[in-house]
Amino acid sequence: MKNILVPFDFSEEAENAFKFAQEIAALSSAKLKLVHIIEIPTTQHFNTMGEVNLEENYVDKVYMVELVDKRKKQLKEIEKELGVQPFPFSTRLSFGNPYAGISKEIAEMKADLVIMGSKGSSGLEELLIGSNTEKVVRHAKCPVITVKSPTKVKDIKKIVFASDFSDDSKKVMLKLKDLQTLLEASLYLVKINTPNSFENSKKSKQKINDFIKTNKLENVKVDIFNSSSEEEGILEYAEDLEADLIAMATHGRTGFLHLLSGSIAEDVVNAAKRPVWTMKFTK
Repeated sequence: MKNILVPFDFSEEAENAFKFAQEIAALSSAKLKLVHIIEIPTTQHFNTMGEVNLEENYVDKVYMVELVDKRKKQLKEIEKELGVQPFPFSTRLSFGNPYAGISKEIAEMKADLVIMGSKGSSGLEELLIGSNTEKVVRHAKCPVITVKSPTKVKDIKKIVFASDFSDDSKKVMLKLKDLQTLLEASLYLVKINTPNSFENSKKSKQKINDFIKTNKLENVKVDIFNSSSEEEGILEYAEDLEADLIAMATHGRTGFLHLLSGSIAEDVVNAAKRPVWTMKFTK
């Protein structure tokens, strides 16, 4: 792990993610970059006669100038407060669409890990709006850790990896193994059995044991957990185990297919109280 990116919006959740990222960077000696993206309004304001309202546009411009100045000062304060650290640290202020900006930063710095805050959402809000966090989880080519509440890296000793343990999962496991080694944590491999995707325990355990052997996993435990849905099963299992972090893969589906099938990883990110590590399947 060489490069860690933290998208930052000055929210409480972003602060929690930033502190978590600092601890990961110190442990791995990785470069840490904090990026704040200001979304620039692109639409003009019109009055009831269809004319451009120059007064409102002027107010917007003044507001944006003041906001940019404020954010620059805040980022300088963060750099000053952090002082000398056992890892390289930088900040960046950029403009445009937040998700597009984060994607560009991931590509430019060749990020090995993104750590970002998540408020979580559900129901109609999630369906209609989504969030930048969800989009990053769905599309990022590197692992993403979402953080909601204050979390100490040294306290992460139980990692739950929920999967169907197919061949695709093996590619994800290579990255998760690096994190497990870094944190010196135990790995709990769990297959969630649901009425719609039931598999007998003997077959599941054989598949998981083959997975362990193929990936040369150590300090690992195996479990089968029954639940009404994959999402509920993962959350319930993590709660019962008192796990410190949930890990899983995401398919990166978009558009109509995403609305039809949903993404278990994104649902878990929204609902989980504990940090969630995700990585997109790659072919």
